[in-house]
Order: sequence, then C-alpha cells, then structure tokens
Amino acid sequence: MPHAPLATFYFFFFAVTGAMLPFWPLYLESLGFTPVAIGTLVALVMVTKIVAPNVWGWVADRRGRRMALVRLGCFTATLVFAAVLLSSRFWWLALLMVIYSFFWNAALPQFEAVTLNHLEGRVERYSRIRLWGSVGFVIAVVALGRMIEQGGAAVVPVAILSLLACVALASLLVEDAGTRPAPAGQTSLLTVLRKPPVLALLAACLLMQASHGPYYAFYSIYLEEHGYPASSIGALWALGVVAEVVVFLFMQRLVPWAGLRNLFLLAFALTAVRWVMVALLVESGVAMLCAQLLHAASFGLYHAVAIALVHREFTAGHQGRGQALYSSLSFGAGGAAGAFMAGYAWQSAGATVTWLAAAALSALALLLAWRYVVFPPAPLLRANARFPLQ
Repeated sequence: MPHAPLATFYFFFFAVTGAMLPFWPLYLESLGFTPVAIGTLVALVMVTKIVAPNVWGWVADRRGRRMALVRLGCFTATLVFAAVLLSSRFWWLALLMVIYSFFWNAALPQFEAVTLNHLEGRVERYSRIRLWGSVGFVIAVVALGRMIEQGGAAVVPVAILSLLACVALASLLVEDAGTRPAPAGQTSLLTVLRKPPVLALLAACLLMQASHGPYYAFYSIYLEEHGYPASSIGALWALGVVAEVVVFLFMQRLVPWAGLRNLFLLAFALTAVRWVMVALLVESGVAMLCAQLLHAASFGLYHAVAIALVHREFTAGHQGRGQALYSSLSFGAGGAAGAFMAGYAWQSAGATVTWLAAAALSALALLLAWRYVVFPPAPLLRANARFPLQ
C-alpha cells in the first residue's frame, strides 16, 4: 500500500505524544498536585503498557486482524480521554488514565507490526516512514507551548483530545497487512523468551526507559523551576525530536557503516551523559540545547536498533507479541518504574540526585547490552548495506 497513510497515522499519533509528554505534567501541576501525585498519574499511563500490548498482541497474532484492534483502541481512547474535561480530582483522573492508556498503549505495537509487514522485507524504509511521527511531535510541542503562554495550561487537555480524534480518523486510512494467524507447530513464544540474548535485550530496554522516568514526568517542571518559559520548554522538546528525525533519515547509512552493536552501545552511553548534563548544567541554556541533541541517541539510535532486533528475534506468528513485549517491558514496566521512583526521589532527595540515578540506570543498561546481547555479524551488514530487520 502507499506509505502516506502509514506516515499520517504516525504523524498524529506522536503529535499526541508531543502534547502529552511535555505539557500533561505542567497541567497537573497547575491543578495543585504534588510531585508524588504527578509522578503517579504519569506512571499510570505507562503501567498499562505492561498488560495491554501483550493482551492485544496475543489476540492480533491469533486473529491476524491488527488494524481492527488499532482502530478500536484509538476510538475508545479518544472517548475515554474526553471525560478528563468533567473533573480534575485525583482519583477521577487516575481512573481515566488507566482506562484510556489500556486502549491507547495497545495500538502502537500492532501498528508497528502492520507497518513492518507492509514493507515486505524492505524494512530499511521503516525509519523514513516513522520520522513523520517525529515531525508531528515537533509541530505539536512547539504549537502547544505557544498556546500555553497565551491561554494557560487549561488548553492542554483540549489540545490532546483534538489530536486523539485525528489519530482515530487516520487509522481508517490504513489497510491491514494481511498477516496470517500463527501456524501450528511453530516454536513457542516461551522458547524464544528463554534465550539469554533475548532476555538481556529486553532487560536493557527496560533499564533504558526507566532512566527516562524523570524526563517524562518532571523535565518540563524542572525547566520551569529554573526560569525557562513554556515556549522555550516546548522548543527544547522539539529540538530533541528534530535530532531524532536526523537519525531516522540517516539510519540506512549508519547501520552498514557502524553496525548495530556499536550504535546500540553508543545510545546507552550518550544517554548517561545526557542525564548528567541535565543534572549539573541546567542553568546553562547552551548545555540544555546540547543535552536535547543527545535525544538523537537516547531515542533515535536506541529505538531504531531495538525494534530491528525485536523484529529479528520474534518472527512469523510472534511478531505482534514481540513488539508488544518490547513496548510493555521497556516503555511500560521501565517507564512506569522510572516515573514512580522519580516522583519519590524528586520529593525526598531532590532533582540532581534523581537525574544522576537516571544516568546510573543507563550505564547499567550499557553493561548488560555489551555483555549479553547478540547482534548480526558486521560483515553481513556491510555486504547487504540494508537496515537488517529481516
């Protein structure tokens, strides 16, 4: 099928992320919630990633109708999020975040599988389609930052709801990839998960996303406390995603040149450096610019290599659950644990200690990946000169 419908879905999906990640915590702070409450509400969105993608991945691999599940998730998430406008009480928002995120978090892993199956082996093009999600993120974060300066944080839920509706409509444009149910006699998912390199890969991804907990929950608040206006906060978030887009554009060349192993390890190392810079150099606008440019590594390099390795390890009838496990264990369990711990660390030990702890988690992930994760041979990568997802 044409790539435009796929790119359109990614554009609006990550536009929602561009509105949610930087500005949802600011909206919650404007309601008077404490750091622990904010960390909890942010973490609840991630907690459902532990369960929802795996439930939906199992159904999709059995039924082979991924886009039907994607549409169900997107439309239901939109309707549930609309109820945010009815009340700002903590327990009401907590309940809505659990229900909303159960459907929302299930959509992307299945859509990733649909995209990769549409590419039919030409998966080196994934990054060029996925970059439109980054473009959507940038536009949303810059536009909403300016809207907040003019109208206050109250515009945040309305903006998110509008973008959610656009995602739901965009899902109607995408055809299913025609995947088949898992064949009888295929290697079980448990057998795949028992492989030490697979366990190490998933554990490293979990630690990587746990290190992002303070970033997702408190980065905008942290900058605001140090005198950065909303437009500058939005610009910094956008800069990070622009750097990510550049990586996606050049990933097809980077992989044959440097190899998956070197790129993966570099991503973990630079992420640790990034959190140290945020911890110690927040008063310097130039340092924050440089730290945000490292998002090219902490998400761009990391995610492109991780999704390649996951797609390679989980084949045939396990693709949906493979992507779901990657999402649930890293962005779900890792992100939720990171956000929960960040909330308590922020309140008890302070921001600097919290960011340095995040750097330590990234360093631990680096050691784990360096020692245990198995990568395709470098000569094979250079010979094929393709993004090796197959």
